[in-house]
Amino acid sequence: MKKKSSAGTRSNPANTRKSQAVAKNAGRVTKMRAKLPTIRRSPEETAAMQAYQDGLRALQERKFERARTLFQKVVSSGFREMADRAKVHLNACSQHLEQVLTNFRTPEEHYDYAVSLINVGDFVAAREHLEKILKQAAKADYAWYGMAVLDCLTGHVNDALRELGEAIRLNPANRYQARNDSDFNNLADDPRFTELLYPESDVLSPAPPEARR
Repeated sequence: MKKKSSAGTRSNPANTRKSQAVAKNAGRVTKMRAKLPTIRRSPEETAAMQAYQDGLRALQERKFERARTLFQKVVSSGFREMADRAKVHLNACSQHLEQVLTNFRTPEEHYDYAVSLINVGDFVAAREHLEKILKQAAKADYAWYGMAVLDCLTGHVNDALRELGEAIRLNPANRYQARNDSDFNNLADDPRFTELLYPESDVLSPAPPEARR
């Protein structure tokens, strides 16, 4: 059997006042709840964090060249905690790339890889590969052409003109290739570029088959 509560039980005045005080202050507690402090980071630290996150994403997508470039930026940023983590991923990228680089059977195949890096905007890595190709095959006209494209895209106009001139000297077909290559749009108004592509003795000559690229 349940015990009946006594109807005549008196409430404790102290407990009543305490309950009223708690109820009255309930709203205040909510309003006075402290906000978490906002962490302020310098632009350099923010940039390093973004590079680190982009590097992880590139690593997951197996874009090892791009990931390596991004992690190198983090390491050189000077923020120790992020730099230490980036070094671990940087070593992983280097190991993968060593395996990739040994699989190039010809300079042409190596060049195709360098072009793919240009197409995704990884200009630093693309330059490294093009320079390696030219060390192995200094007369590879397509590699000179690729360097000209790269320097044009990155604003190195004089170098681009010199390299394109070398590519044309080694293979005149590159002259006609460059005429229709939108990667050279930055040079369109440069008279030196026009003279290079349209020499007087070549105005009426037929265009040969397209050059490589």
